[in-house]
Amino acid sequence: MPVKKLKEFLDANSVHYETLTHSTTYTAQHTAESAHIPVMEMAKTVMVKIDGKMAMAVLPTSQRVDLDLLQKATGAANVELATEQEFEDMFPGCEVGAMPPFGNLYGMEVFVSPTLAEDESIAFNAGSHTELIRLSYKEYAQLVSPAIVNLSSSDTD
Repeated sequence: MPVKKLKEFLDANSVHYETLTHSTTYTAQHTAESAHIPVMEMAKTVMVKIDGKMAMAVLPTSQRVDLDLLQKATGAANVELATEQEFEDMFPGCEVGAMPPFGNLYGMEVFVSPTLAEDESIAFNAGSHTELIRLSYKEYAQLVSPAIVNLSSSDTD
């Protein structure tokens, strides 16, 4: 989804958001630093396969997805990381690794860390490695309807 399409979706839903441009980065940690966003507010989208079906795990940049926790939360028989080759064509117009966490627009489930759900706002890649969108978590949740599940050991502390 190109940045333009994401913005059109947000505008059509009367969402107040902020666009942040930053230098080109390829990791969520560096993106947060470059855009001067608190690490815990910056969300990364990790593509996973749950019983063979593609889904998004959305968590703070400082956390790592614990596949066992996600498997337990979903009751799935198998949960694994998806490879770039498996999902790169699913997001036309997006740079690989910069997909916005809007799985609802692609017919896939979205799972969000409770740590992010506690934040007032959420920032995420907007389809490119140079642009972020920041909006209130409440509005994000209303648009996406993610399942809030423990995704990392940090969520269970």
